[in-house]
Amino acid sequence: MKKFLACMLCGCMVASMLTGCGGGDSSSAPAADSGDSGAAAEAPAADAPAADAGDSGSEAPAADAGTSGGGSDTINVWAFTDEVPGMIEKYIEAHPEFGYKINTTIIATTDGAYQPALDQALAAGGAEAPDIYCAEAAFVLKYTQGDASQYAMPYADMGIDVDAKLKEADIAQYTVDIGTNPDGQLVGLGYQATGGAFIYRRSIAKDVWGTDDPAEIEKKIGPGWDQFFTAAEDLKAKGYGIISSDGDMWHAVENSSDQGWIVDGKLTIDPKREEFLDLSKKLKDNGYHNDTQDWQDAWFADMKGEGEKGIFGFFGPAWLINYTMAPNCGGEAVGEGTYGDWAVCTPPIGFFWGGTWILANKDSQKAEAVGKIIEWITLDSSEDGLQYKWANGTLNGEGGTKDAVASGTVMSKSDGSVDFLGGQNMFDAFVPANQYAKGTNLTQYDETINQYWRDQTREYTSGNKSREQAIADFKQQVADNLDVIVE
Repeated sequence: MKKFLACMLCGCMVASMLTGCGGGDSSSAPAADSGDSGAAAEAPAADAPAADAGDSGSEAPAADAGTSGGGSDTINVWAFTDEVPGMIEKYIEAHPEFGYKINTTIIATTDGAYQPALDQALAAGGAEAPDIYCAEAAFVLKYTQGDASQYAMPYADMGIDVDAKLKEADIAQYTVDIGTNPDGQLVGLGYQATGGAFIYRRSIAKDVWGTDDPAEIEKKIGPGWDQFFTAAEDLKAKGYGIISSDGDMWHAVENSSDQGWIVDGKLTIDPKREEFLDLSKKLKDNGYHNDTQDWQDAWFADMKGEGEKGIFGFFGPAWLINYTMAPNCGGEAVGEGTYGDWAVCTPPIGFFWGGTWILANKDSQKAEAVGKIIEWITLDSSEDGLQYKWANGTLNGEGGTKDAVASGTVMSKSDGSVDFLGGQNMFDAFVPANQYAKGTNLTQYDETINQYWRDQTREYTSGNKSREQAIADFKQQVADNLDVIVE
């Protein structure tokens, strides 16, 4: 995976396009991370190569000369990793007649750097403004339905037959809901499917229960948290922890909740999210985990089986396997580290985690060209489209990383068998998981509020605060820092 330095521009204007500086770092946190304290929320590059800024792609001049893109044959792309720019480079490579090159700005979401820079660039407009820009699940609603939604161009305005393409590709409904603006127009779509599963160690399952069969393990860990903690006790008796950190559980809790943090302009603590205080404390008080923090060294060590005690599993979508667990398992082939000793099953509760949405600037003078790129990434369900190549690991030729995608049509004709999971077809677990994915519990403030909530939870479980004080301090943080009514 690539990790990019967060580049902030001097002054108030984003005037020149920046290229991220890549350095190999398999411990980078993915873009799907939802505002975790201490996490560098970066998406992995996967099969997509790092995008070059400026003179990439075809040099042929475009037909229309506009005010954006730094030139009539240039499309400006803003992203927080090289994943989407890399996809676009592949599109240009496969379509030499396209006639455009891309100019890429990559700014990591680390320390909240990406959003302010993107906001300034969109507001400033002009030749250097983004034509295409990306938003992750933790803040996508800001750009599709919230404070910055006015900048997004409806897909229909780019010449995309939205209704026909959505039906043809059988796009997961939650990605559509999240990408639809207050006027009912589609302005953003993702390319991944991020329904979650429980990812567990086969060897530990056999040691504790005598089987590693996903159909049997899902009955051991669920449904529901009571059954999950019964399994935790079984594992403890054998010297294992059920998960590495309370953060592993948090993503399942957060994204299975019925309500988001903000309802009718007021801070709302969904009962499932409030219960996280108690679930987290139960984990810690009973020694059911290694009390690590996600995206930190000790968490990665548990993926290798090198933590304080052996850890049974992690909650996550397909991307967590591909871009976080596989690079941190201690091997690259079956028998090395924990590679091949994993499997996936239905989690105790359904949830989703993460994703990247693709948007276009309503002021772009290259709407038709931008539309071709976006349609290829988000709505093309043919074997020549991005999603088929992404699902089957063929974007860069045979043998690449396989991933779950938003198109049900593509998933139905794809094979998710991977050696990392002992040959299991992961799509058998991840396709049904998408039924639990929804966009109704997201808000534009999730990145910030999630951090406040998790910080206060850790204060409570560490014994530094009472439950009541942790909740009160959380509310005060929201009141002091966000334009939200707190009662």
